[in-house]
Amino acid sequence: MARRHQEAAGRWEAQRGFDELGRPLRDLTFCVVDLETTGQSPDNGGMITEIGAVKVRGGEVLGEFQTLVNPHTGIPPSIAVLTGITNSMVASSPTIESVLPAFLEFAEGCVLVAHNAGFDVGFLKHFAAKQERPWPRFEVLDTVKIARRVVTRDEAPNHKLGSLARVFGSPTTPNHRALQDARATVDVLHGLMERLGNLGVLTLEDLAAFSAKVTTAQRKKRHLAEDLPHAPGVYLFKDEKGRVLYIGTSKDLRTRVRTYFTASETRSRMGEMVGLATTVQGIECATALEAGVRELRLIGEHKPPYNRRSRRPEKMHFIKLTREPWPRLSLVKQVLDDDADYLGPFGSKKVAEKALQALHDTFPIRQCSDRLPLLPRRTPCVLAELHRCLSPCDQSVPAETYAALVARVRESLLHRPDEVVESITERLTGLAEQERFEEAAVHRDRMTSYLRAAARTQRLSGLTRLPDLTAIRREDDGRWAVHVVRYGRLAAAGVIPRDANAHAYVADLQLSAETVLDAPGPVPAASAEETELVLRWLESPGVRLAHIEGDWTCPIGGAGRRAAAL
Repeated sequence: MARRHQEAAGRWEAQRGFDELGRPLRDLTFCVVDLETTGQSPDNGGMITEIGAVKVRGGEVLGEFQTLVNPHTGIPPSIAVLTGITNSMVASSPTIESVLPAFLEFAEGCVLVAHNAGFDVGFLKHFAAKQERPWPRFEVLDTVKIARRVVTRDEAPNHKLGSLARVFGSPTTPNHRALQDARATVDVLHGLMERLGNLGVLTLEDLAAFSAKVTTAQRKKRHLAEDLPHAPGVYLFKDEKGRVLYIGTSKDLRTRVRTYFTASETRSRMGEMVGLATTVQGIECATALEAGVRELRLIGEHKPPYNRRSRRPEKMHFIKLTREPWPRLSLVKQVLDDDADYLGPFGSKKVAEKALQALHDTFPIRQCSDRLPLLPRRTPCVLAELHRCLSPCDQSVPAETYAALVARVRESLLHRPDEVVESITERLTGLAEQERFEEAAVHRDRMTSYLRAAARTQRLSGLTRLPDLTAIRREDDGRWAVHVVRYGRLAAAGVIPRDANAHAYVADLQLSAETVLDAPGPVPAASAEETELVLRWLESPGVRLAHIEGDWTCPIGGAGRRAAAL
């Protein structure tokens, strides 16, 4: 026994030279427990007949716990043959009502370990609840689950305790007696820790997140997380030339970044990215919203190759209702200060074209792409012959009539989508009656693209027209988060210190906030993603408006109502 634990202590000692994060495994006290029972489930009447446990730290045994338990029921013959525990052996033993408190005292402050922990811990928790005894918040390790990640089928035919005890050379042979099996589990635990230590798994946090699919090369870079704070913010993985590879955000920078080296991060692209990374930069933020906004801005600035979801502003499209003698609808990539009206942004040209077609299907506004003089003189196109254009090019329509049509288009873009919806719905009904379902699906897709864009534009415009809005919300830790938003852009973020004057803090934050200038369009001062992120926070439960300039409104009959019904 002494020799075995000296060897185990040596295994732990061999790990001391590694740089570590979290709680080192060698410094933790483990309580390795095993139960013998009369059945497989306490819910079906199964009772505990024996508890055995070994308390260890750093490879040294600190104590052992063993007792038979009177189950107050007969032990099935098959169980008696398997365990060797008979009815006569437990007749004078203490009951679980007195044994469980003693075991919980023995295990206090430890990390519980068991082979197939769900079984053993499940029984213990069941009887704690039955006794109306609070269950301690034990952290639990399951040697079966760990072994499945480490021990291959070439080494052992299965992951039963007996098989693993042989793999790791345990001098204790499991025999279905609680203390003997617990001692064997200690040896298995130490063997697993030795193997995991060679893979760079040295802390409880590393072990909880360990996956065999994470390469050794990834684990060796865990030191990149050491200098990061336990705080919300943005992290940037960079290569040896300082180029940004990947940008992410987290409420806890150090914990999140560490998972890239030890956790179940099995995405091949992320493994490739970690292989290229040489540094990780952390940018601490006051709030989670600020971190999210910074992430979007940094992704737009650096365009990291491993951020698949990054949106590129140059890919955005808008539908523009021009301001000219004979206005038209146009697909553009940029919002200009030209007094025109815009619908969007759209994430792709294809979706924007569908929405544009929905408008053209509804309104006979001209579709030619050039500017027309006040008194145009040209031959009408085929669209005029098909009655899909009022044909201002040959002066077939009075300016007043065309202006009324443009007013209807502007109303649909900015306020009420009803005319578009009713027109396309009527067409869908007719196509369905003719069983032209594929054509109907095309028109429905056009209407959907238009409605979603109109709803998005109206929501964004409601916020981007406001010169200043300050809002507060009590966070989970009891402190108040404050955000200053100007023309849809996050201008400042902070958390009111517990001993500070709240009104003075908010006033100071407003004074120090970024100056944001008004600009045209639904998303002039920030990206659409940023303004939508801010909107989601503003619309979350518990948010209070501390200050607002202007009217924050969205049309009651707007596209949002129609889009929600899709």
